[in-house]
Amino acid sequence: MSDLEIRNLRPEEIAIAVDWAAAEGWNPGLSDAACFAIPDAKGFFVGEIDGEPVATVSCVNYDDRFAFLGFYIVRSGFRDRGHGLRMWNAAIAHAGARVIGLDGVVAQQDNYRKSGFQLAHANVRYGGFVAAPSRPPADVVALDTIPLALVEADDATVFPAPRSAFLRAWIGTSGHVGRALLRDGKLAAWGVIRPCRIGRKIGPLVADDRAAAEAIVQALLESANGGEIFLDVPAVNREAIALVESLGLKPVFETARMYTGPIAPLRTDRVFGVTSFELG
Repeated sequence: MSDLEIRNLRPEEIAIAVDWAAAEGWNPGLSDAACFAIPDAKGFFVGEIDGEPVATVSCVNYDDRFAFLGFYIVRSGFRDRGHGLRMWNAAIAHAGARVIGLDGVVAQQDNYRKSGFQLAHANVRYGGFVAAPSRPPADVVALDTIPLALVEADDATVFPAPRSAFLRAWIGTSGHVGRALLRDGKLAAWGVIRPCRIGRKIGPLVADDRAAAEAIVQALLESANGGEIFLDVPAVNREAIALVESLGLKPVFETARMYTGPIAPLRTDRVFGVTSFELG
């Protein structure tokens, strides 16, 4: 058998990693591949043996200080041969001196810790079927009517790096629906719902408080006519946990949000739904 050869995935090939993530049960969105390529098209890697893809990893550099690692997958039948370590090293090298974040399965926390990652908090995926509201909140507006600069400024309170181009694509992609809530002319909450392999996922969901977050959720549910939905919620945000439990959603699985170094203080209390386990 030939050695593993590692190369960049071309933007149109990122669907390979997304498909594998779906097979692992991560339930990506239908348009994730196109959106994920925008922040750093060179941050996606594939390992091949004789031209056959056997492993993937991504490390998206958002700016010169922060990167996020995901899609760390080695196909069954090719594991325990050192391929994963080589993919990992390629991703870490791409990040350079940047602080790296990831959402890893809990069972791998010790391995990530050995690589210099430290636990910040757990994220929990909740899912279930929810009916559409009979009457959505009247004071919620379409997110694309809000100046992007306001959304970016609010996003900066909950994410470690600027991601303007990504947010523009995430909000504007066909099939994605965004809603926002203004209070006294200020952005109090906003969120996006998107179709996934199974049901729909809400994320990001950013709000000043539970009431504002719930207004966005109800508006997004109305746009989707209810159905099966998922939210990835920071376990340290008790108000977010209370919200998803009030909707009747149940835990699906848990990840560990970890970083290799210090990041700017984040308002995790305003995060009612994580954007993506793959890109942060």
